[in-house]
Amino acid sequence: MQGLTYVQCNAEALPFPDASFDLVTIAFGLRNVTDKDAALREMLRVLKVGGQARVLEFSEVQAEWFRPLYDFHSFQVLPRLGQLFARDADSYRYLAESIRKHPPQQQLQSMMDAAGFARTAYKNLNGGIVAIHTGYKT
Repeated sequence: MQGLTYVQCNAEALPFPDASFDLVTIAFGLRNVTDKDAALREMLRVLKVGGQARVLEFSEVQAEWFRPLYDFHSFQVLPRLGQLFARDADSYRYLAESIRKHPPQQQLQSMMDAAGFARTAYKNLNGGIVAIHTGYKT
């Protein structure tokens, strides 16, 4: 697509000048960043005033009744499917573990606030399995 740039780089030290972008996104990657606070500050730094950050990430399931089913699927079914199809159960086990260690929705929103984002919000998808977090640079 014309006008869009996709870059893979260190989220904690983005190689761009201040106020370079109108939109910064990360999808299913923030949970793998060692210093999430630094990554959020970097996202804010490279945004232009009025720019928006969007974070799509696995999150905390909201329905209490669904959590045991989700945990069973995550820790028992996915690693077995990973072993069967990719010969790699460990990566799928890591996926489930990294999701559980990632900050839940309210905590990530607070982290975005602390990083300096304004009008932060999130929207749960699929009952909170995934959430989209939004923040703006003012």
